[in-house]
Amino acid sequence: MQLLDYTLGGILEKYAFETPDQDFIVYPDRNLRWSYAEFNERVNRLAKGLMYMGVGKGDKVGIWANNVPDWTTFMFATAKIGAVLVTINTNYKLAELEYLIQNADINTLCLIDSYRDSDYVNMIFELVPELKTHSRGKLDSEKFPKLKNVVFIGQQKHRGMYNTAELMLLGDHLDDLELEVVKSEIDPHDVVNMQYTSGTTGFPKGVMLSHHNILNNGYSVGQCMKYTADDRLLLCVPLFHCFGCVLAVCAIVSHGASMVITEDFDPLMVLAAVEKEKCTAIYGVPTMFIAELNHPMFDMFDLSTLRTGIMAGALCPIETMNQVMTKMHCKDIIIVYGLTEASPGMTATRTHNPPEVRATTVGFELPNIEVKIVNPETGQECETGIQGEICCRGYNIMKGYYNNDEATKNAIDKDGWLHSGDLGVKTENGFYKITGRIKDMIIRGGENIYPREIENYLYNLQEIEAVEVVGVPSPKYGEQVGAFIKLKAGYSLNEETVQEYCRGQIARYKIPRYIFFVDSFPMTASGKIQKFKLKDIALDKLKELGIDVI
Repeated sequence: MQLLDYTLGGILEKYAFETPDQDFIVYPDRNLRWSYAEFNERVNRLAKGLMYMGVGKGDKVGIWANNVPDWTTFMFATAKIGAVLVTINTNYKLAELEYLIQNADINTLCLIDSYRDSDYVNMIFELVPELKTHSRGKLDSEKFPKLKNVVFIGQQKHRGMYNTAELMLLGDHLDDLELEVVKSEIDPHDVVNMQYTSGTTGFPKGVMLSHHNILNNGYSVGQCMKYTADDRLLLCVPLFHCFGCVLAVCAIVSHGASMVITEDFDPLMVLAAVEKEKCTAIYGVPTMFIAELNHPMFDMFDLSTLRTGIMAGALCPIETMNQVMTKMHCKDIIIVYGLTEASPGMTATRTHNPPEVRATTVGFELPNIEVKIVNPETGQECETGIQGEICCRGYNIMKGYYNNDEATKNAIDKDGWLHSGDLGVKTENGFYKITGRIKDMIIRGGENIYPREIENYLYNLQEIEAVEVVGVPSPKYGEQVGAFIKLKAGYSLNEETVQEYCRGQIARYKIPRYIFFVDSFPMTASGKIQKFKLKDIALDKLKELGIDVI
């Protein structure tokens, strides 16, 4: 596959010229539609508005919002003027936002009014009280000297902030030629996007990604699904995450296709939007697909236009994969594996792979990317079937962590290989299987235990909808195996049954010592299970039972 040599703005303009009337973005709940030409015009107005405020090449523009319509407008507007869009997790609270604004050197922060239980406007007023006393565009913050502008995404007016409409009106004062000059100075290898890693181990780090990184990764994954301009993607995963802004937006814009977006994940909204807009593709983590399949109104919707999509972010039960392929008609759905530092895709299954391959492996290398499994202690490449760390090299590797050369050197070795921190094996047929995280490994009495292996085994119990295995502290063994189990509706299980199912089938030391039945798991905003929080939950539950394990 030949790599694209466009900027994000360049690829948008290509289709705005070639297929101006084609839908680019649709919000079906409010019947909002932007064709490629209409969206490109909106992007240009916003880009000029940002320029009018003084935002220039290399400036960091933070966006703190769920999937509101103008999220993508800011993505392409910042790209056209050489600014760097910093995506901010919608679940962040005050301390996390403060850290990111400082660490990323945010120049302009763009936000909505609130999300779930967080009042974003009040939070920014608390962090930056000067907003209430300084003129718009002339912010002088003691705590954040680099922060010069705050923009409200929407129509409301707030002290010290421009809103989106005002910003576009400001942009109308600039001549189009000024924007053309700025665009001509942008290179596809410039950093266009910064995403912060989850920070489950230490402080989050800003991953610097270029136009070349994310546009080609999106295009490559789209090719795996055989995207054409006729495809219509139902997008319900967060745009702030690589899954949304790369595997969705970049895959769609690089094929001149269409996106149908929901602001938040709601299984009923998703099902209705697929039918209304005749979507051909759908994305989600397994928990999202399970919620859609199990919705009591599922059978009321015509999903027959669906063909493909991506399931990523977590292990997919084979039963779920089969149901998505049959009941949801996604016979060509694929699995994509990667991490933010790899833009994010490293491997993917293909549409012709059988369901069991798509449920039990993460496929093989994407075009123009190298992948290998290495012994994490020696660095030597592992033989087929031997577990080691997954490493990747190619056009997709990040530019580095922002202002953190040491962390960059720890992640990317001298030969350009990105070390993922994930454990995996390569099968005889060339497919990769993820077996766990190096840091998730449980060490029980000197025995190394990989949670994914136990999870895969327990999924054979038909009563189990989802399972997560973690290490629980043990004074005798260092750690014991703990399993958190979510049961399917209408099913029941007890601890003894689960343990008996394991006896004689997996090694004694791998059998879960503690089993917790739960209704839900702690999740990130992008739908991933926060495994590190489960250890604390285990300790609390054992304490309630009078079991002291520390």
